Amino acid sequence: MGDFTFWWQHLPSQMNPVILSFGSFALRWYGTMYIIAFAVVYLLARYRLRSESLPFSRPFIGDALTWVMLGVILGGRLGYLLFYGLGALIADPLGTLLPWSTASGGCAFSGISGMSYHGGLIGVAVALFAFTKARKTGFLETVDLFIPAVPLGYTFGRLGNFINGELYGRVTDAAIGMYFPMAGTHQLRHPSQLYEAFFEGIVLFVILWLLRRRSPFPGFLSAVYLFGYGLVRFFIEFFREPDAHIGFVAFSLSMGQLLCLAMMLAGVSLFFFTSSSAKKVRTR
Repeated sequence: MGDFTFWWQHLPSQMNPVILSFGSFALRWYGTMYIIAFAVVYLLARYRLRSESLPFSRPFIGDALTWVMLGVILGGRLGYLLFYGLGALIADPLGTLLPWSTASGGCAFSGISGMSYHGGLIGVAVALFAFTKARKTGFLETVDLFIPAVPLGYTFGRLGNFINGELYGRVTDAAIGMYFPMAGTHQLRHPSQLYEAFFEGIVLFVILWLLRRRSPFPGFLSAVYLFGYGLVRFFIEFFREPDAHIGFVAFSLSMGQLLCLAMMLAGVSLFFFTSSSAKKVRTR
């Protein structure tokens, strides 16, 4: 048992975020997890089309997910800058948005550092809204097509965070804690990335997947997702280390928790709005 505990607690220092490299090019686990996440959502949406006789075509799924990818990248980056790096955005708007650096006088690819889940969620909503308007299809129906699969895809993103050794948890004395080299202090910390992968990912996926055939009206699954994710992450944030440059924002709550409260409120509002709209349609 002691050997396993030692291995577990020192696992982050044994993981390499780079899968393989060719010269200056490096294939990283984090980016690969994004690809796997989109593939999972695509395949599960395809499965739903075959098994549930939904009014969408196979090309529709690929086209919609193309817009979703754009929304995730732009929304995730902009959301991070607005929620967690507003000072940097004001100081250097172009430099913080573009993945290139001109600090050395040249132009080099520096990558994108900092993505916000909540910003990505807003970006996806905007992208899908524009997509469904262009296709003249229902927005909520389209979101509900993909939403049961989203948590499982999200699981891989959090595993990517874990392999990167980032977004680690707060200090703990529990044996489940791990030593994260990027934390700066040699203290056991909660593996909050794994908590999120399990509860926000797998558990929420199981709930939504079981409910997908019992959805009483368009928007129901989306409302359950918004409230469920917000609720679970709100509590997991008590185990996650707040961003060092922000800390606690209000009432000893992190920025993530405040955004999750807004997310839960949005879920409840969406539920009552869509359920009342469905009742009006049935009583006509």
